[in-house]
Amino acid sequence: MAPRANWKGFLRLSLVTCPIALFPATSESEKISFNQINKKTGYRIRYLKVDAESGDEVSNEDIVKGYPVDKDRYLEVTKDEIENIALESTRTIEIDEFVPRSEIDDLYLVRPYYIVPDGKVGHDAFAVIRETIRSLDKVALARVVLTNREHVIALEARDKGLVGMLLRYPYEVRDAAEYFDEIQDVKVTKDMLDLAKHIVEQKSGHFEPEKFEDHYEAALAELLAKKQKGLPIAAVKRAAPGNVVNLMDALRQSLASGKGPPAARPAKAPAKKAAKKRKAG
Repeated sequence: MAPRANWKGFLRLSLVTCPIALFPATSESEKISFNQINKKTGYRIRYLKVDAESGDEVSNEDIVKGYPVDKDRYLEVTKDEIENIALESTRTIEIDEFVPRSEIDDLYLVRPYYIVPDGKVGHDAFAVIRETIRSLDKVALARVVLTNREHVIALEARDKGLVGMLLRYPYEVRDAAEYFDEIQDVKVTKDMLDLAKHIVEQKSGHFEPEKFEDHYEAALAELLAKKQKGLPIAAVKRAAPGNVVNLMDALRQSLASGKGPPAARPAKAPAKKAAKKRKAG
C-alpha cells in the first residue's frame, strides 16, 4: 500500500497547470527501531513538555513559537503570523528554469520525492510537462513549501512520473576549504598509483543495489532473535588492523590478497522479515 502523500497542490509550467501529489521516494520504516524503557520497571519512558523555569508541565495549547533574541528573551511568533507570510509555493510548484543535471553539485541534494497526477483530471497536462522535461535532457528547478519551509526542488522525468529532488540553499553547504586546507600536499609516485589502480581493477564491478547488505541491521535482527529465545549473547572479538608501516608494502599486500570483484549473491530478506521467520521457527 502506497504511503500517504506528503504534499498536494499544483504543478505549473507557464500557463500549463495540473494537480499533483508528492510521495516520499525513500523509507527507513523497515529498519529495526527501539523504545527507551525504565530498566527497573520495564515500562516505556514518556517525555513531558515542561517550563524550563518552573518545571511545570505545559499543555499544547499554551505552547507557541519563540525566536531567541537574548538569553531567556524571545520574540513570540503566532501561528496566524506565520500563515500570513504563506508563499505561492505553499500550494503551487512553479517551474522557474531548466538547467543541466551535471551542473548540480551532489552536496546540494537532500531527499527525493515521487510526483504523480492527483486524481483523474490533469493527466494530459502532467504528460506535457513530463515529456518537455525529458526531451530537453535537463532538470526543472522550482519551489515548494514543505514543513513550513520553502525549498528548491529539481524535477526529472522518470518512467511515467516525475522525481523531485529537494535541494539545499548555498548557506546550508559548508565551504570545503575550511576542512581541506590542512591536508598536506603529497607527491604520489607512478609506482604507487599503478599498484592502487590494479587494486581498483580487481574490485571493479557495476552498480547493483540489490546486492547491498545491511550487516548492522542483520546483526540486530540476530541479536533480538537470540534474546527472544533466551540464548546466551557472546561478546564478539574484533581483530586489530594489520600494522603495515610502508605504504608500498601495504599496496603490494593488498594486491596480492585481492580476489577480484565479489560474485553476485542473491539478495537477503529484509532484517525484520528474517527476524520474524526465526521467531516463528
